[in-house]
Amino acid sequence: MTGSHHVVLFEEPALPFFSQLIRKLRNSVELLLSLDQVGDALAQHWADRVRADPVHAHPRCLVRHGYKVYSQCDEDGLIAEIFERIGVTSRTFVEIGVGDGTENNSLALLFAGWSGVWVEASSASVKRIRKGLRRTLASGRLRLVGEAVTRENADDLLRPVVPAEEIDLLSIDIDGNDFHVWQAITVVRPRVVVMEYNGKFRPPVEYCMPYDATHRWRGDDEYGASLAFLANRLGERGYRLVGCGISGVNAYFVREDLLQDRFLEPYTAETHYQPRRWALKRIVSGHSASLATLDGWLSRETSGS
Repeated sequence: MTGSHHVVLFEEPALPFFSQLIRKLRNSVELLLSLDQVGDALAQHWADRVRADPVHAHPRCLVRHGYKVYSQCDEDGLIAEIFERIGVTSRTFVEIGVGDGTENNSLALLFAGWSGVWVEASSASVKRIRKGLRRTLASGRLRLVGEAVTRENADDLLRPVVPAEEIDLLSIDIDGNDFHVWQAITVVRPRVVVMEYNGKFRPPVEYCMPYDATHRWRGDDEYGASLAFLANRLGERGYRLVGCGISGVNAYFVREDLLQDRFLEPYTAETHYQPRRWALKRIVSGHSASLATLDGWLSRETSGS
């Protein structure tokens, strides 16, 4: 075949149809983004209402001090308030279950001059952390253990990396064997413990998932332990429940020699229980998190520039 030719994708009458389709798709995307912003605003409004509830008005109650920097919900503020009351020593932490590093209970502490250890089981998350925090890890401010922690290996994993027996903070969120791992740890004596609880079970129910080293959370209610169970068992080791986050995810325990009437009594699950509020996971804090923010900032701090 000779001569020039070209391919006609659409006849002229079809063009208006696709133009309208593109406009509709663009409008749909804008609508979804608007609805997402509305959802964020509603979550924030709900959080403000929960904090303002008169039941949380006591000056020793932690609830009104919560806020988010890099935590899942209001954990960053509650942790800051606890240490404002009891003081800090070495500014060291161990956090077991940190995800990809952008949303956990100790990332904000690194900006505040703390140092510590992250333990994470997901190889994909560990890879992202190693890539995103190369300079932070090289500086020694943060040490990373890329293994699944169990009752059998907890002490062996921590012993080579923890700086001292007494640390300021131990946080555990592994969606299952949290209590069993806590019970097995003897190489550190934290001043404060943050542990996920199963908010489905209100006090006085004492539920704890049977230990299973191979357990992986499936998104159902088979995980962790109820708040009443944790309050009673950690109490046996000298830690008192001083509060819970408003999303009903994390409970906060302070070593009893540090209490000194600084927190709301009685230190029971009935006093401090917060129900699970899934929507409060939508609380946002500025733009989305990036590991590059910490890595670049710490490198400048180290170099003095």
